[in-house]
Amino acid sequence: MSLPLPSRQIISNWLKQCLYYGEYLIAEICINLLQKLSPEQASNLGGWICQKIGTKLPVSKIADRNIKFVMPDLSLQERQKIIAGVWENLGRTVGEFPHLANLEQNTKQGAGWEIIGENYLIGQAKRKGPVLFVSGHLGNWEMLPPGVAQYGVPFSSFFRAASNPYVNELILQLRYQAMQQKIPMFAKGAKGAKQALRHLLQGKRLGVLSDQKMNDGIRVNFFGKPAMTSSAVANLALKLRCPIIPGYVKRLGPARLRIIVETPIDYSDLVENNIENVRILTQRINDKIEEWIRKQPEQWLWLHKRWPKEYYKP
Repeated sequence: MSLPLPSRQIISNWLKQCLYYGEYLIAEICINLLQKLSPEQASNLGGWICQKIGTKLPVSKIADRNIKFVMPDLSLQERQKIIAGVWENLGRTVGEFPHLANLEQNTKQGAGWEIIGENYLIGQAKRKGPVLFVSGHLGNWEMLPPGVAQYGVPFSSFFRAASNPYVNELILQLRYQAMQQKIPMFAKGAKGAKQALRHLLQGKRLGVLSDQKMNDGIRVNFFGKPAMTSSAVANLALKLRCPIIPGYVKRLGPARLRIIVETPIDYSDLVENNIENVRILTQRINDKIEEWIRKQPEQWLWLHKRWPKEYYKP
């Protein structure tokens, strides 16, 4: 005899909560173990595990196709070296995540972080009005918000919410600890976009990682190849006439990071907020991110299908 539907739903919800809680406990145990290690040890462990496992996963073939697509002059050995570096950097980023709140600035050696271009942040801290920060998944990108916040310009950002609400809250708490303050974070999607616009209209700051594929974006070049790209930063900047501050993180070693903040992107020639100007400004942002990636290709996430889907067909 089958259970009535309400009973099935109750059991299903109970099992889901058990699964969520189990995942949360595993995540918390892993974070606690990483925090017991030094930042360098946690970085080394994460990098070693991720490189050993990641390079054997099918997704590494996507990375290889991406690199071959946009850097055809590289040999197979050179591409494999980049992919190994990608996985190592990703693992190090995960291992360092629970330590970001305690990394010291301007240490002479070992774990810590430094910054180049802080004058651009100091200048923004003195002015009123909205500011857009644009970056990509380079180095330990999680270090950018807390590092920038040290100069009086904390910014909110978008995040992809974890399907497990308990794990999601755990991740957010670590980010708040690193920032040393609780600032609004916006979930990706229509609701989050409206909240972010309202945030900027209040004269606050927003950071956007603009390097991933956006199916409902616009087609502009990335590494000289057409790629669907988010036009959010360009749309917001042209609407609000606010500064766009580009910056990224470069890995110097285990838990040793350098934040590089660059000259605001100039779009003074783009007077009107129209489709063509949005395209031009989005292209400028893509060109900037490409410039960073070419300097340190092993520190960017090549693991997703960034270019048109027909390229990835067998």
